[in-house]
Amino acid sequence: MGNIPDPSSEKFRNYHKKLLDRLESYSSSDRKRAAYELSLIDNSHFVEVNGLLHHYHESGPENATETVLLIHGWDCWWMWWHHVIRALNAQGIRTIAYDMKGHGWSENDPENHYHIDHFARDLDGLVRKLDLKNFHIAAFSFGPFVSLDYVRKYPNTVKSMVFFNFGYLPNSEFISKFAPTTLNFVFNNMLRGLTWWLPAYIFARLVLAKNSVMKHDILIGFESLGLCDSEAIQQTTEQITALSTTESLPDMVRSAKAPILFVAGDGDSIMTCENALKLQQMTTTGTYVCVPECGHLITLELPETASELVLQHVRKNS
Repeated sequence: MGNIPDPSSEKFRNYHKKLLDRLESYSSSDRKRAAYELSLIDNSHFVEVNGLLHHYHESGPENATETVLLIHGWDCWWMWWHHVIRALNAQGIRTIAYDMKGHGWSENDPENHYHIDHFARDLDGLVRKLDLKNFHIAAFSFGPFVSLDYVRKYPNTVKSMVFFNFGYLPNSEFISKFAPTTLNFVFNNMLRGLTWWLPAYIFARLVLAKNSVMKHDILIGFESLGLCDSEAIQQTTEQITALSTTESLPDMVRSAKAPILFVAGDGDSIMTCENALKLQQMTTTGTYVCVPECGHLITLELPETASELVLQHVRKNS
């Protein structure tokens, strides 16, 4: 259980050692969490993409007829999908969840190229290395930016896409200058400097979530802060709040040929249902769902709902 793949990143090996140490903990919940995550590691692999080791987790039936590629959000990592992975695998669907460079267990970029177009190029490299064909995408928050850039620029056989908590945000010169500084301070300076998970959870519960989240999932979210390269946080923040990105988004969704399901939470104060609906209305094949009593963290707040929405969209477009 929890064998170290070869090759692997230093971040992965350090995390693996931490899990082994937790197996010796006096806390039964710590031991249980460590054992569960070590069992997940059995399906972890690494592949070199554009000169950097990228981690991906692959699971599900070997004879699965449908594959869903799961793309994490801003300042997140692949494990935010662990509930969805189990649910889709149980329904006979193969899943591949990967870490973008600078996130999770994938290597950091020494050249600090953390822009949407670089992430999309890496995604193309991963798809080609794994020889993925006729697959679906589910992406969260920042992930849809990468997905849209990928399907627009690179040859692919994407059958459908589900975008969670992603919308057309209002922007201005003032917002594009003010927002990066604020977000970078909160996430890169304040939250990343914490050594205890509770303050981060209180912030998330007050600002991002509308539902209580299990402690294990709180810790998964907290871990992603430390695993993410600070430069990646800063650069992606600047790019997603840039006027040029906002202005290009309508063309990006209009050019997508695969049917897109836009999912938003009615309690999401960041990517509101109204903002998601604006994007859906720009497409010719898009659909839209507003989930009641849900904030910005749907894959951890309401994982059963998120899983069912992905499953329905995959079956509809198989």
